[in-house]
Amino acid sequence: MSTDVFQRNPINQPRPLVGHNAVRGDAGLVAAVRAQAGDHADALLDSLDELGLEAGSAETREHGMLANEHPPALRPVDRFGTRIDEVEFHPSWHHMMSRGIAHGLGATPWVSDEPLPHLRRAAGYIAWTPLEPGHGCPITMTYASVPALRSDDALAKEWTDLLASTSYDFGLREPHTKRGLLAGMGMTEKQGGSDVRTNVTRADGQDDGSYRLTGHKWFTSAPMNDLFLVLAQAPDGLSCFVLPRVCPDGSLNDVRIVRLKDKLGNRSNASSELEFHGAYAQRLGDEGKGVRTILEMVAATRLDCVLGSAALMRRAVAEASWHVSQRAAFGATLIDQPAMTNVIADLALESEAATHLALRLARAVEQPHDEHEIALRRMALPLAKFWVCKRTPTVTVEAMECLGGNGYAEESGMPLLVRESPLNSIWEGSGNVNALDLLRVLARSPEAVEAWRREMACAAGEYEVLDRAVDSALSDLQVASCDLVTAQGRARSLTARLAVLLQASLLVQHSTGEVADAFVASRVAGEWDGVYGTLPASADVRSIARRALPA
Repeated sequence: MSTDVFQRNPINQPRPLVGHNAVRGDAGLVAAVRAQAGDHADALLDSLDELGLEAGSAETREHGMLANEHPPALRPVDRFGTRIDEVEFHPSWHHMMSRGIAHGLGATPWVSDEPLPHLRRAAGYIAWTPLEPGHGCPITMTYASVPALRSDDALAKEWTDLLASTSYDFGLREPHTKRGLLAGMGMTEKQGGSDVRTNVTRADGQDDGSYRLTGHKWFTSAPMNDLFLVLAQAPDGLSCFVLPRVCPDGSLNDVRIVRLKDKLGNRSNASSELEFHGAYAQRLGDEGKGVRTILEMVAATRLDCVLGSAALMRRAVAEASWHVSQRAAFGATLIDQPAMTNVIADLALESEAATHLALRLARAVEQPHDEHEIALRRMALPLAKFWVCKRTPTVTVEAMECLGGNGYAEESGMPLLVRESPLNSIWEGSGNVNALDLLRVLARSPEAVEAWRREMACAAGEYEVLDRAVDSALSDLQVASCDLVTAQGRARSLTARLAVLLQASLLVQHSTGEVADAFVASRVAGEWDGVYGTLPASADVRSIARRALPA
């Protein structure tokens, strides 16, 4: 009998998506970079070539898979029973961390003298982190810690350069003896969650100006990081503190890891519950101003939630389009069959809209003193955090379906993306928190609404339906600002509309005509059933789907 019937060398199976440049080979990402970088685009893209090639390599893909197959393990005591409170990671976790930090995805942009370092990092983050999303968490928190530390000149000077290092130096040692540091954050407690005003962790001042913290944190990722920004109740109210894992004298700080969380996704990352038993800390900012102080860190982590979700979308769509471009069924390649062409094009629209919005927000960080950019971030960050993170699970699940049963198998990498996809919507403020933040912006920052309107004006006159939608949204904002209590019930709807309109404006300005036409027709004009693969007949789905293919 011929061995062909056993298909020992199967045909009609796509090759793995490896051996490409994950930056240069992504048309939508390159377009978004060029839109925001202007004259610096070529140099910025050149600087990401090494990262892009490494992100597209088989080696990095394998390390990402292994880091999730072998999750971290808590070691509360050593073999003699001495408290050590350490976490052990698989070598592939350390590989991903080392390379991500080396590529400048940590706090490096804050000390860089290169043009547009935050935009460069954002593009690199999108290309790199979906290979192993868990390690993006400590990288994000390290990046986000620096703007909060700047509320105290002395502490910023002490910590920033080490946090901005491109050296990954794992292990609990006196921080100033290390080549590079990582930062974390502890805000929530078991009784309050997002309502940090209910925090009960106590901070007792010492004669030397330091504090001793006693209490707990319910959800603190990456407990092996070197220092943490945490909230605790000082005599004058809720305050922010810098808490190192190792004290200045080299002794372990009295921080105990109660357990590691058993999570849906993000399994490579050691999210933990912590207890402080008189732990040494330094106050950051004024007593009683802790929330205001740490909000700079929260804002930066929210930006990375948007970047991370855009990254997951881009990876999912790349895998799906790659698969269907090489898989044939019923006599034709899948990507050329009308139903599948429409699905891939629809997913690509969602992904490219998220990418343009994410990089526009990253560019706003480059101009910290520009009033328009400050106001835009205040308005657009909660919009983007709400909408982009909400869309990610639907994109990853639909993309997985494009691979059929192959996609449901762990070795495809698609289940990893699906499990990760809900996280960013929860982290640093759930959907309701961000939607209600919009109402707070309406109450306190009318200049932020004007910034959104100015951004929308950049695309005015191109599509009548878009112009009408913007006018309608501005009217609804005015109504909401007059009755913020009643508006709470409509906050999510209003937040989603504003986000989609901002995405539409960016695509009209910076993407292809085919992409802009299809997005406006489907997401703004409503020629869409809300299910992927239902773009209207007017959409040039073939060109949009082909654009999504990794080069």
